[in-house]
Amino acid sequence: MTDPGVAAVVLAAGGGRRLGGRPKALLPFRGRPLLEHALGVVRAAGCGPVVAVLGAARAQVRATAETGDCVLVDNPDWESGMGSSLRAGLAALPAEAPAVLVMLVDTPGVTPAAVARLLAAHRAGGELVAAAYGGRRGHPVLIGARYFAEAAQGARGDAGARALLAAHPGELRLVECGDVAVPDDLDTPADLACWTAEGRAGGAPSGGGRS
Repeated sequence: MTDPGVAAVVLAAGGGRRLGGRPKALLPFRGRPLLEHALGVVRAAGCGPVVAVLGAARAQVRATAETGDCVLVDNPDWESGMGSSLRAGLAALPAEAPAVLVMLVDTPGVTPAAVARLLAAHRAGGELVAAAYGGRRGHPVLIGARYFAEAAQGARGDAGARALLAAHPGELRLVECGDVAVPDDLDTPADLACWTAEGRAGGAPSGGGRS
């Protein structure tokens, strides 16, 4: 189950301000750092090469997380928001990459099956593809190479790829993933407790998430 050339960028620079300053990449999930889980998801779906953008506690992340052949990119401006991390990730992609799957490290309910649906939509001609949950746009997002420069230009603050997607509503394909994934993110101690509570190890909490 491979999709040669479709890269993945995992945005893992967040400092977890509302989690008491615990770096999101190192949050525990199923016994391992959350970054390892995110990398496993995109690899299992067939993405490659894989880039992870680090920020908060990046030296600790490098020393702790097992990242294999993932390309690790440091974003010294991570505190300015997600946009700077997306720019750093896009800049690290190989020139021949036809598309990139942008994954947030703090969405553990996103599954390989959801990522695979986005890759399938790309193979069918989609250049801007986003997962949808109940018809509402969410994460992850796939961006075709012809949009890389525009995506980087519009990535400011915490907007990420939002400006790019808003500028091309006619080209954006939404792929329903609500039956195979959950969009909830980890932003607060309550979120973390919900995800790590006993009995949740094999599944995901219900509810809304970012879009």
